[in-house]
Amino acid sequence: MGQIGTVQKNLLRRAAFGDGLRRNARRHPNKPLVIAYDQNQNRIVFTYQDINEKANRFANAMLQLGIQKGDIVAVMSRNIPHYIIAWFGLTKIGAVLTGVNYTFKEKEVSYQINHAEPKVLIVEDNLIDLVQTAKNQMLSVKHYIAFNITGKPLPEGWIEFAQLISENYPPAEPEIEIDDTDLAMLIYTSGTESFPKGVMIQHRNYLSSTVLSFVLDVGLNLNDIFLYYMPFYTVTGLGTLTAAVVIGQTIVLPLTIDPAAALRIIQQEKVTTVVQTPAFYQKLAQAPGFEQSDLSSLQKCITYGGLMPRAMLEIWSKAAPHMKWGTYWGQSELSQLGTVGWFRTIEDIPGQDPSWIGKPVTTLEAKVVDEDENDVAIGFGELVCRGPSTMFGYYKDEEKTLNNFKNGWVHTGDLVRIDEDGNLFFFDRKKDVVKTGGLNVSSYEVQDVIYKHPKVAEVAVIGLPDQFWSEIVTAVVVPKKGEELGEGDILQLCKDSMAGYKVPKRVIFVEELPKDTQGKILKRELRRMYILTNGS
Repeated sequence: MGQIGTVQKNLLRRAAFGDGLRRNARRHPNKPLVIAYDQNQNRIVFTYQDINEKANRFANAMLQLGIQKGDIVAVMSRNIPHYIIAWFGLTKIGAVLTGVNYTFKEKEVSYQINHAEPKVLIVEDNLIDLVQTAKNQMLSVKHYIAFNITGKPLPEGWIEFAQLISENYPPAEPEIEIDDTDLAMLIYTSGTESFPKGVMIQHRNYLSSTVLSFVLDVGLNLNDIFLYYMPFYTVTGLGTLTAAVVIGQTIVLPLTIDPAAALRIIQQEKVTTVVQTPAFYQKLAQAPGFEQSDLSSLQKCITYGGLMPRAMLEIWSKAAPHMKWGTYWGQSELSQLGTVGWFRTIEDIPGQDPSWIGKPVTTLEAKVVDEDENDVAIGFGELVCRGPSTMFGYYKDEEKTLNNFKNGWVHTGDLVRIDEDGNLFFFDRKKDVVKTGGLNVSSYEVQDVIYKHPKVAEVAVIGLPDQFWSEIVTAVVVPKKGEELGEGDILQLCKDSMAGYKVPKRVIFVEELPKDTQGKILKRELRRMYILTNGS
Protein backbone atom coordinates (compact mmCIF):
# COMPACT_ATOMS: atom_id res chain seq x y z
CA MET A 1 0.00 0.00 0.00
CA GLY A 2 1.49 3.35 -1.06
CA GLN A 3 2.26 6.19 1.31
CA ILE A 4 0.16 9.36 1.29
CA GLY A 5 2.26 12.50 0.83
CA THR A 6 2.16 15.35 3.34
CA VAL A 7 0.33 17.73 0.99
CA GLN A 8 -2.19 15.07 -0.07
CA LYS A 9 -2.84 14.26 3.57
CA ASN A 10 -3.41 17.95 4.25
CA LEU A 11 -5.82 18.25 1.29
CA LEU A 12 -7.87 15.33 2.59
CA ARG A 13 -9.28 17.11 5.62
CA ARG A 14 -8.16 20.70 5.91
CA ALA A 15 -10.28 23.83 6.42
CA ALA A 16 -9.05 26.73 4.26
CA PHE A 17 -10.84 29.65 2.61
CA GLY A 18 -9.84 28.83 -0.96
CA ASP A 19 -11.36 25.37 -0.69
CA GLY A 20 -14.81 26.90 -0.18
CA LEU A 21 -14.55 28.72 -3.50
CA ARG A 22 -13.37 25.56 -5.28
CA ARG A 23 -16.21 23.47 -3.86
CA ASN A 24 -18.86 25.96 -4.97
CA ALA A 25 -17.25 26.24 -8.42
CA ARG A 26 -17.92 22.50 -8.71
CA ARG A 27 -21.39 22.57 -7.15
CA HIS A 28 -22.76 25.42 -9.26
CA PRO A 29 -20.11 26.56 -11.75
CA ASN A 30 -22.44 28.84 -13.73
CA LYS A 31 -24.02 30.59 -10.77
CA PRO A 32 -23.10 34.30 -10.57
CA LEU A 33 -20.69 34.95 -7.73
CA VAL A 34 -20.31 38.64 -8.53
CA ILE A 35 -22.60 41.02 -10.41
CA ALA A 36 -20.48 44.16 -10.66
CA TYR A 37 -21.51 47.70 -11.62
CA ASP A 38 -18.66 49.95 -12.75
CA GLN A 39 -18.41 53.76 -12.63
CA ASN A 40 -20.63 53.98 -15.72
CA GLN A 41 -23.22 51.56 -14.24
CA ASN A 42 -22.22 48.86 -16.75
CA ARG A 43 -23.24 45.41 -15.50
CA ILE A 44 -20.59 42.64 -15.53
CA VAL A 45 -21.18 39.06 -14.31
CA PHE A 46 -18.53 36.63 -12.99
CA THR A 47 -19.57 33.06 -12.17
CA TYR A 48 -18.11 30.86 -9.48
CA GLN A 49 -16.17 29.02 -12.18
CA ASP A 50 -14.83 32.33 -13.57
CA ILE A 51 -13.58 33.55 -10.21
CA ASN A 52 -12.12 30.20 -9.20
CA GLU A 53 -10.18 29.81 -12.46
CA LYS A 54 -8.81 33.36 -12.30
CA ALA A 55 -7.93 32.94 -8.61
CA ASN A 56 -5.98 29.77 -9.49
CA ARG A 57 -4.08 31.58 -12.26
CA PHE A 58 -3.25 34.42 -9.88
CA ALA A 59 -2.15 31.96 -7.19
CA ASN A 60 0.23 30.27 -9.63
CA ALA A 61 1.51 33.66 -10.81
CA MET A 62 2.27 34.62 -7.20
CA LEU A 63 4.19 31.39 -6.71
CA GLN A 64 6.27 32.19 -9.80
CA LEU A 65 7.01 35.64 -8.35
CA GLY A 66 8.39 33.87 -5.26
CA ILE A 67 5.47 34.56 -2.90
CA GLN A 68 5.17 31.74 -0.37
CA LYS A 69 2.89 30.57 2.39
CA GLY A 70 2.92 33.11 5.23
CA ASP A 71 4.05 36.05 3.09
CA ILE A 72 1.99 39.22 3.44
CA VAL A 73 0.40 40.93 0.45
CA ALA A 74 -1.20 44.38 0.76
CA VAL A 75 -4.15 45.50 -1.38
CA MET A 76 -5.30 49.11 -1.72
CA SER A 77 -8.44 49.37 -3.82
CA ARG A 78 -12.15 49.99 -3.88
CA ASN A 79 -14.52 47.01 -4.07
CA ILE A 80 -14.00 45.52 -7.52
CA PRO A 81 -13.99 41.91 -8.82
CA HIS A 82 -10.19 42.03 -9.17
CA TYR A 83 -9.95 42.29 -5.36
CA ILE A 84 -12.01 39.11 -4.89
CA ILE A 85 -9.85 37.21 -7.37
CA ALA A 86 -6.66 38.37 -5.64
CA TRP A 87 -7.99 37.52 -2.16
CA PHE A 88 -8.99 33.98 -2.99
CA GLY A 89 -5.86 33.43 -5.05
CA LEU A 90 -3.77 34.35 -2.01
CA THR A 91 -5.77 32.05 0.25
CA LYS A 92 -4.97 29.14 -2.09
CA ILE A 93 -1.21 29.48 -1.46
CA GLY A 94 -1.44 30.33 2.25
CA ALA A 95 -0.43 33.98 1.82
CA VAL A 96 -1.84 36.66 4.14
CA LEU A 97 -3.81 39.67 2.88
CA THR A 98 -3.83 43.06 4.55
CA GLY A 99 -6.24 45.61 3.11
CA VAL A 100 -5.22 49.28 3.04
CA ASN A 101 -7.89 51.97 3.35
CA TYR A 102 -8.11 53.58 -0.10
CA THR A 103 -8.88 56.99 1.47
CA PHE A 104 -5.56 57.01 3.36
CA LYS A 105 -3.01 59.75 2.85
CA GLU A 106 0.68 59.12 2.22
CA LYS A 107 1.66 59.04 5.92
CA GLU A 108 -1.09 56.55 6.79
CA VAL A 109 -0.26 54.26 3.87
CA SER A 110 3.42 54.31 4.77
CA TYR A 111 2.69 53.44 8.40
CA GLN A 112 0.64 50.35 7.56
CA ILE A 113 3.01 49.12 4.85
CA ASN A 114 6.06 49.53 7.06
CA HIS A 115 4.30 47.86 9.99
CA ALA A 116 2.89 44.92 8.00
CA GLU A 117 5.99 44.57 5.76
CA PRO A 118 4.25 43.05 2.72
CA LYS A 119 6.31 41.65 -0.14
CA VAL A 120 3.68 42.71 -2.67
CA LEU A 121 1.51 45.82 -2.91
CA ILE A 122 -1.52 45.67 -5.22
CA VAL A 123 -3.10 49.04 -6.02
CA GLU A 124 -6.11 50.24 -8.00
CA ASP A 125 -4.61 52.31 -10.82
CA ASN A 126 -6.50 55.45 -9.70
CA LEU A 127 -4.39 55.37 -6.51
CA ILE A 128 -0.96 54.74 -8.04
CA ASP A 129 0.14 58.40 -7.91
CA LEU A 130 -0.29 58.44 -4.11
CA VAL A 131 1.69 55.21 -3.72
CA GLN A 132 4.45 56.48 -6.02
CA THR A 133 5.11 59.41 -3.68
CA ALA A 134 5.67 57.02 -0.76
CA LYS A 135 7.41 54.26 -2.71
CA ASN A 136 10.89 55.02 -1.39
CA GLN A 137 9.64 54.51 2.16
CA MET A 138 8.24 51.03 1.50
CA LEU A 139 11.38 48.95 1.84
CA SER A 140 9.68 45.53 2.19
CA VAL A 141 7.75 45.71 -1.10
CA LYS A 142 9.40 43.71 -3.89
CA HIS A 143 6.58 43.79 -6.46
CA TYR A 144 4.02 46.49 -7.34
CA ILE A 145 0.87 45.28 -9.12
CA ALA A 146 -1.95 47.42 -10.56
CA PHE A 147 -5.65 46.68 -10.83
CA ASN A 148 -5.87 48.27 -14.27
CA ILE A 149 -9.50 49.43 -14.40
CA THR A 150 -8.93 52.69 -16.33
CA GLY A 151 -6.32 51.45 -18.80
CA LYS A 152 -3.87 54.24 -17.96
CA PRO A 153 -0.18 53.55 -18.69
CA LEU A 154 1.61 52.18 -15.64
CA PRO A 155 4.82 53.55 -14.15
CA GLU A 156 8.01 51.64 -14.87
CA GLY A 157 8.35 48.44 -12.87
CA TRP A 158 4.64 47.96 -12.22
CA ILE A 159 2.89 44.71 -13.26
CA GLU A 160 -0.62 44.65 -14.69
CA PHE A 161 -2.98 42.41 -12.71
CA ALA A 162 -4.59 41.32 -15.99
CA GLN A 163 -1.31 39.68 -16.99
CA LEU A 164 -1.28 37.62 -13.80
CA ILE A 165 -4.71 36.09 -14.45
CA SER A 166 -4.08 35.47 -18.14
CA GLU A 167 -3.46 32.17 -19.91
CA ASN A 168 0.25 32.65 -19.24
CA TYR A 169 -0.44 30.94 -15.91
CA PRO A 170 -2.12 27.55 -15.38
CA PRO A 171 -5.72 27.31 -14.09
CA ALA A 172 -4.90 24.25 -11.97
CA GLU A 173 -5.40 24.34 -8.21
CA PRO A 174 -2.03 24.90 -6.49
CA GLU A 175 -1.32 22.14 -4.01
CA ILE A 176 0.03 23.90 -0.93
CA GLU A 177 -0.13 22.58 2.61
CA ILE A 178 -2.37 24.94 4.61
CA ASP A 179 -3.46 24.47 8.20
CA ASP A 180 -6.54 26.04 9.73
CA THR A 181 -4.32 27.76 12.30
CA ASP A 182 -2.34 29.56 9.58
CA LEU A 183 -2.89 33.30 9.30
CA ALA A 184 -5.15 34.44 6.46
CA MET A 185 -6.04 38.09 7.19
CA LEU A 186 -4.16 40.96 8.81
CA ILE A 187 -6.92 43.50 9.47
CA TYR A 188 -5.95 46.96 10.72
CA THR A 189 -8.27 48.68 13.17
CA SER A 190 -9.42 52.25 12.64
CA GLY A 191 -6.83 53.66 15.03
CA THR A 192 -9.24 55.79 17.05
CA GLU A 193 -6.97 55.88 20.10
CA SER A 194 -3.46 55.61 18.60
CA PHE A 195 -1.85 54.07 15.56
CA PRO A 196 -3.95 51.28 14.00
CA LYS A 197 -3.39 47.77 15.35
CA GLY A 198 -2.99 44.75 13.07
CA VAL A 199 -5.48 42.03 14.02
CA MET A 200 -4.27 38.53 13.08
CA ILE A 201 -7.08 36.25 11.87
CA GLN A 202 -6.61 32.57 11.05
CA HIS A 203 -8.56 30.37 8.62
CA ARG A 204 -10.17 28.62 11.61
CA ASN A 205 -11.66 31.88 12.93
CA TYR A 206 -14.20 31.96 10.11
CA LEU A 207 -14.49 28.34 9.10
CA SER A 208 -15.03 26.97 12.61
CA SER A 209 -17.30 29.70 13.91
CA THR A 210 -18.12 32.89 12.05
CA VAL A 211 -19.53 31.23 8.90
CA LEU A 212 -21.68 29.02 11.14
CA SER A 213 -22.97 32.08 12.97
CA PHE A 214 -23.74 33.78 9.65
CA VAL A 215 -25.97 30.82 8.80
CA LEU A 216 -27.55 30.20 12.21
CA ASP A 217 -27.81 33.71 13.63
CA VAL A 218 -27.82 36.00 10.59
CA GLY A 219 -29.77 33.60 8.40
CA LEU A 220 -27.64 33.85 5.26
CA ASN A 221 -28.20 31.10 2.70
CA LEU A 222 -27.09 30.25 -0.83
CA ASN A 223 -30.27 31.75 -2.35
CA ASP A 224 -29.48 35.22 -1.02
CA ILE A 225 -28.62 38.04 -3.41
CA PHE A 226 -26.45 40.38 -1.40
CA LEU A 227 -26.10 44.12 -2.16
CA TYR A 228 -22.53 44.64 -1.05
CA TYR A 229 -21.09 47.96 0.08
CA MET A 230 -18.78 47.10 3.02
CA PRO A 231 -15.19 47.98 2.01
CA PHE A 232 -12.94 44.96 1.62
CA TYR A 233 -10.14 46.49 3.72
CA THR A 234 -12.33 46.08 6.84
CA VAL A 235 -13.13 42.88 8.71
CA THR A 236 -16.80 43.43 7.90
CA GLY A 237 -16.03 43.70 4.21
CA LEU A 238 -13.49 40.93 3.73
CA GLY A 239 -15.05 38.68 6.37
CA THR A 240 -18.62 38.87 5.07
CA LEU A 241 -17.33 38.36 1.51
CA THR A 242 -15.53 35.20 2.61
CA ALA A 243 -18.60 33.87 4.38
CA ALA A 244 -20.82 34.67 1.38
CA VAL A 245 -18.54 32.75 -0.99
CA VAL A 246 -18.21 29.75 1.35
CA ILE A 247 -22.03 29.67 1.66
CA GLY A 248 -22.46 30.05 -2.11
CA GLN A 249 -24.27 33.39 -2.40
CA THR A 250 -24.41 35.95 -5.19
CA ILE A 251 -23.09 39.39 -4.32
CA VAL A 252 -23.97 42.58 -6.20
CA LEU A 253 -20.96 44.90 -6.16
CA PRO A 254 -21.43 48.58 -7.04
CA LEU A 255 -18.22 50.60 -7.33
CA THR A 256 -19.59 53.60 -5.44
CA ILE A 257 -22.36 54.28 -2.94
CA ASP A 258 -25.18 56.10 -4.71
CA PRO A 259 -28.59 55.92 -2.99
CA ALA A 260 -30.59 56.40 -6.19
CA ALA A 261 -28.53 53.74 -7.98
CA ALA A 262 -28.90 51.42 -4.99
CA LEU A 263 -32.70 51.60 -5.25
CA ARG A 264 -32.52 50.73 -8.94
CA ILE A 265 -30.15 47.83 -8.29
CA ILE A 266 -32.33 46.40 -5.50
CA GLN A 267 -35.26 46.26 -7.91
CA GLN A 268 -33.31 45.09 -10.96
CA GLU A 269 -31.31 42.34 -9.24
CA LYS A 270 -34.06 41.27 -6.81
CA VAL A 271 -31.72 41.90 -3.90
CA THR A 272 -32.67 39.99 -0.72
CA THR A 273 -30.01 41.13 1.74
CA VAL A 274 -28.28 44.40 2.62
CA VAL A 275 -25.75 45.04 5.41
CA GLN A 276 -24.78 48.65 6.06
CA THR A 277 -24.59 51.44 8.62
CA PRO A 278 -27.64 53.48 9.71
CA ALA A 279 -26.33 56.42 7.67
CA PHE A 280 -26.74 54.37 4.48
CA TYR A 281 -30.34 53.40 5.20
CA GLN A 282 -31.12 57.00 6.10
CA LYS A 283 -29.73 58.23 2.76
CA LEU A 284 -31.69 55.54 0.95
CA ALA A 285 -34.92 56.65 2.66
CA GLN A 286 -34.23 60.24 1.60
CA ALA A 287 -33.45 59.34 -2.04
CA PRO A 288 -35.92 60.50 -4.72
CA GLY A 289 -38.44 57.80 -5.50
CA PHE A 290 -37.88 55.78 -2.31
CA GLU A 291 -41.56 55.59 -1.38
CA GLN A 292 -42.48 54.43 -4.90
CA SER A 293 -39.70 51.82 -5.12
CA ASP A 294 -40.48 48.11 -5.31
CA LEU A 295 -38.67 46.67 -2.28
CA SER A 296 -40.61 43.40 -2.25
CA SER A 297 -37.48 41.26 -2.81
CA LEU A 298 -35.79 42.54 0.36
CA GLN A 299 -35.90 39.98 3.17
CA LYS A 300 -33.15 41.13 5.54
CA CYS A 301 -31.62 44.54 6.17
CA ILE A 302 -28.85 44.42 8.76
CA THR A 303 -27.24 47.41 10.42
CA TYR A 304 -24.14 48.01 12.52
CA GLY A 305 -21.90 50.80 13.78
CA GLY A 306 -24.51 53.27 14.99
CA LEU A 307 -27.98 54.00 16.32
CA MET A 308 -31.03 53.48 14.09
CA PRO A 309 -33.23 56.61 14.35
CA ARG A 310 -36.83 55.76 15.24
CA ALA A 311 -38.23 58.08 12.57
CA MET A 312 -36.19 56.32 9.90
CA LEU A 313 -37.42 52.88 11.03
CA GLU A 314 -40.99 54.13 10.70
CA ILE A 315 -40.36 55.28 7.12
CA TRP A 316 -38.85 51.92 6.20
CA SER A 317 -41.61 49.93 7.87
CA LYS A 318 -44.13 51.63 5.60
CA ALA A 319 -42.04 51.03 2.46
CA ALA A 320 -41.13 47.41 3.26
CA PRO A 321 -43.39 46.10 6.06
CA HIS A 322 -42.53 42.46 5.23
CA MET A 323 -38.80 42.93 5.81
CA LYS A 324 -36.83 41.86 8.89
CA TRP A 325 -34.29 44.18 10.47
CA GLY A 326 -31.14 42.81 12.03
CA THR A 327 -28.90 44.69 14.42
CA TYR A 328 -25.42 43.39 14.97
CA TRP A 329 -22.43 44.33 17.05
CA GLY A 330 -18.95 43.01 16.43
CA GLN A 331 -15.22 43.66 16.40
CA SER A 332 -12.18 42.76 14.31
CA GLU A 333 -10.78 41.04 17.40
CA LEU A 334 -13.74 38.61 17.27
CA SER A 335 -13.47 38.00 13.52
CA GLN A 336 -16.45 40.27 13.06
CA LEU A 337 -19.61 38.83 14.64
CA GLY A 338 -20.43 39.36 18.30
CA THR A 339 -24.16 39.78 18.88
CA VAL A 340 -27.26 39.75 16.67
CA GLY A 341 -30.90 40.72 17.21
CA TRP A 342 -33.90 40.65 14.87
CA PHE A 343 -37.04 42.82 14.70
CA ARG A 344 -39.62 44.25 12.28
CA THR A 345 -40.72 47.39 14.11
CA ILE A 346 -39.56 49.32 17.15
CA GLU A 347 -42.29 47.54 19.15
CA ASP A 348 -40.44 44.22 18.68
CA ILE A 349 -37.32 45.52 20.44
CA PRO A 350 -37.05 44.74 24.17
CA GLY A 351 -38.17 47.83 26.02
CA GLN A 352 -38.43 49.59 22.64
CA ASP A 353 -34.82 50.63 23.27
CA PRO A 354 -33.00 51.16 19.94
CA SER A 355 -29.63 50.67 21.64
CA TRP A 356 -30.46 46.92 21.70
CA ILE A 357 -27.78 44.79 20.03
CA GLY A 358 -29.39 41.39 20.62
CA LYS A 359 -27.64 38.43 22.20
CA PRO A 360 -24.29 36.69 21.58
CA VAL A 361 -24.12 34.59 18.42
CA THR A 362 -24.15 30.80 18.73
CA THR A 363 -20.38 30.37 18.57
CA LEU A 364 -19.46 33.11 21.04
CA GLU A 365 -19.52 33.21 24.83
CA ALA A 366 -19.99 36.67 26.34
CA LYS A 367 -20.54 38.26 29.73
CA VAL A 368 -20.61 41.69 31.34
CA VAL A 369 -18.07 42.67 34.02
CA ASP A 370 -17.57 45.67 36.27
CA GLU A 371 -14.32 47.63 36.70
CA ASP A 372 -13.02 44.95 39.11
CA GLU A 373 -13.77 42.13 36.62
CA ASN A 374 -16.74 40.88 38.66
CA ASP A 375 -19.65 39.42 36.71
CA VAL A 376 -22.68 41.69 36.25
CA ALA A 377 -25.95 39.75 36.02
CA ILE A 378 -28.19 42.79 35.48
CA GLY A 379 -26.90 46.31 34.90
CA PHE A 380 -23.94 48.07 33.29
CA GLY A 381 -20.39 47.01 32.57
CA GLU A 382 -17.85 46.10 29.90
CA LEU A 383 -18.67 43.34 27.43
CA VAL A 384 -16.03 40.60 27.38
CA CYS A 385 -16.05 37.59 25.04
CA ARG A 386 -14.30 34.33 24.14
CA GLY A 387 -14.73 31.60 21.56
CA PRO A 388 -13.17 30.06 18.44
CA SER A 389 -13.55 33.31 16.45
CA THR A 390 -11.13 35.16 18.77
CA MET A 391 -8.18 36.69 16.94
CA PHE A 392 -4.72 35.16 17.25
CA GLY A 393 -3.44 38.47 18.58
CA TYR A 394 -2.16 41.89 17.56
CA TYR A 395 0.63 41.81 15.00
CA LYS A 396 4.01 42.72 16.50
CA ASP A 397 2.42 43.79 19.78
CA GLU A 398 2.51 41.15 22.49
CA GLU A 399 1.86 43.70 25.25
CA LYS A 400 -1.44 44.92 23.77
CA THR A 401 -2.43 41.32 23.03
CA LEU A 402 -1.91 40.24 26.64
CA ASN A 403 -3.77 43.29 27.93
CA ASN A 404 -6.71 42.58 25.62
CA PHE A 405 -6.77 38.89 26.61
CA LYS A 406 -6.55 39.36 30.39
CA ASN A 407 -8.29 36.71 32.51
CA GLY A 408 -8.92 34.64 29.38
CA TRP A 409 -11.49 36.99 27.82
CA VAL A 410 -11.35 39.50 24.97
CA HIS A 411 -11.92 42.92 26.53
CA THR A 412 -13.95 44.79 23.94
CA GLY A 413 -13.77 48.31 25.38
CA ASP A 414 -17.55 48.56 24.87
CA LEU A 415 -19.90 49.36 27.73
CA VAL A 416 -23.30 47.68 27.66
CA ARG A 417 -26.38 47.08 29.77
CA ILE A 418 -27.65 43.55 30.29
CA ASP A 419 -31.22 42.83 31.36
CA GLU A 420 -32.75 39.88 33.21
CA ASP A 421 -33.33 38.00 29.92
CA GLY A 422 -29.74 38.36 28.74
CA ASN A 423 -30.51 41.07 26.18
CA LEU A 424 -27.62 43.44 25.57
CA PHE A 425 -27.99 47.18 25.01
CA PHE A 426 -25.09 49.26 23.74
CA PHE A 427 -24.21 52.06 26.18
CA ASP A 428 -21.07 53.51 24.61
CA ARG A 429 -17.44 52.98 23.77
CA LYS A 430 -15.42 53.53 26.93
CA LYS A 431 -13.62 56.39 25.21
CA ASP A 432 -16.90 57.98 24.01
CA VAL A 433 -18.66 58.13 27.40
CA VAL A 434 -19.01 61.77 28.42
CA LYS A 435 -17.82 62.26 32.01
CA THR A 436 -19.50 65.40 33.23
CA GLY A 437 -19.62 66.59 36.82
CA GLY A 438 -18.60 63.13 38.08
CA LEU A 439 -21.42 61.36 36.20
CA ASN A 440 -21.25 59.18 33.07
CA VAL A 441 -23.48 60.05 30.11
CA SER A 442 -24.04 57.73 27.17
CA SER A 443 -23.66 59.61 23.90
CA TYR A 444 -25.95 57.01 22.31
CA GLU A 445 -28.79 57.77 24.74
CA VAL A 446 -28.63 61.50 24.07
CA GLN A 447 -28.44 60.90 20.31
CA ASP A 448 -31.55 58.71 20.45
CA VAL A 449 -33.52 61.52 22.07
CA ILE A 450 -32.33 64.16 19.59
CA TYR A 451 -33.11 61.90 16.63
CA LYS A 452 -36.78 62.11 17.65
CA HIS A 453 -36.88 65.73 16.50
CA PRO A 454 -38.54 65.74 13.05
CA LYS A 455 -36.13 68.36 11.69
CA VAL A 456 -32.92 66.46 12.61
CA ALA A 457 -31.15 64.54 9.83
CA GLU A 458 -28.08 63.39 11.80
CA VAL A 459 -26.52 63.94 15.20
CA ALA A 460 -23.35 63.01 17.04
CA VAL A 461 -22.87 63.60 20.76
CA ILE A 462 -19.36 64.08 22.11
CA GLY A 463 -17.64 65.35 25.24
CA LEU A 464 -15.56 68.52 25.05
CA PRO A 465 -13.12 69.64 27.77
CA ASP A 466 -14.44 72.03 30.40
CA GLN A 467 -12.64 73.45 33.45
CA PHE A 468 -15.66 73.16 35.73
CA TRP A 469 -17.50 70.06 34.47
CA SER A 470 -14.41 68.14 33.23
CA GLU A 471 -16.39 67.51 30.04
CA ILE A 472 -19.57 69.02 28.69
CA VAL A 473 -22.17 67.09 26.72
CA THR A 474 -22.06 68.55 23.21
CA ALA A 475 -24.50 67.77 20.40
CA VAL A 476 -23.33 68.27 16.82
CA VAL A 477 -26.48 68.38 14.70
CA VAL A 478 -27.19 68.26 10.96
CA PRO A 479 -30.66 69.70 10.21
CA LYS A 480 -32.73 68.24 7.41
CA LYS A 481 -32.43 70.14 4.14
CA GLY A 482 -34.58 73.24 4.08
CA GLU A 483 -35.35 73.09 7.80
CA GLU A 484 -34.40 75.67 10.43
CA LEU A 485 -33.35 74.52 13.88
CA GLY A 486 -32.25 76.48 16.91
CA GLU A 487 -30.34 75.43 20.01
CA GLY A 488 -33.50 75.93 22.07
CA ASP A 489 -35.39 73.35 20.00
CA ILE A 490 -32.80 70.67 20.82
CA LEU A 491 -32.38 71.61 24.47
CA GLN A 492 -36.12 71.66 25.17
CA LEU A 493 -36.55 68.21 23.65
CA CYS A 494 -33.72 66.86 25.81
CA LYS A 495 -34.99 68.55 28.99
CA ASP A 496 -38.39 66.96 28.45
CA SER A 497 -36.90 63.49 27.99
CA MET A 498 -34.00 62.95 30.41
CA ALA A 499 -32.19 63.99 33.56
CA GLY A 500 -30.63 67.44 33.62
CA TYR A 501 -27.00 66.27 33.71
CA LYS A 502 -27.50 64.46 30.38
CA VAL A 503 -28.86 67.52 28.58
CA PRO A 504 -26.29 69.05 26.19
CA LYS A 505 -24.65 72.21 27.42
CA ARG A 506 -23.77 73.08 23.86
CA VAL A 507 -25.38 72.48 20.48
CA ILE A 508 -23.40 72.97 17.27
CA PHE A 509 -25.10 72.99 13.87
CA VAL A 510 -23.18 71.75 10.83
CA GLU A 511 -23.95 70.82 7.23
CA GLU A 512 -22.40 67.36 7.49
CA LEU A 513 -20.61 65.04 9.91
CA PRO A 514 -17.20 63.47 9.20
CA LYS A 515 -17.57 59.80 8.27
CA ASP A 516 -15.42 56.88 7.20
CA THR A 517 -16.00 54.91 3.99
CA GLN A 518 -18.64 52.77 5.72
CA GLY A 519 -20.65 55.79 6.81
CA LYS A 520 -19.63 55.54 10.48
CA ILE A 521 -19.47 58.94 12.16
CA LEU A 522 -15.91 59.80 13.19
CA LYS A 523 -16.33 61.21 16.67
CA ARG A 524 -12.58 61.44 17.14
CA GLU A 525 -12.50 63.91 14.24
CA LEU A 526 -15.30 65.98 15.78
CA ARG A 527 -13.47 66.12 19.11
CA ARG A 528 -10.25 67.10 17.38
CA MET A 529 -11.96 69.81 15.31
CA TYR A 530 -13.70 71.50 18.21
CA ILE A 531 -10.88 71.10 20.73
CA LEU A 532 -8.42 72.63 18.25
CA THR A 533 -10.77 75.54 17.63
CA ASN A 534 -11.42 75.97 21.37
CA GLY A 535 -14.98 74.90 20.84
CA SER A 536 -15.72 77.75 18.47
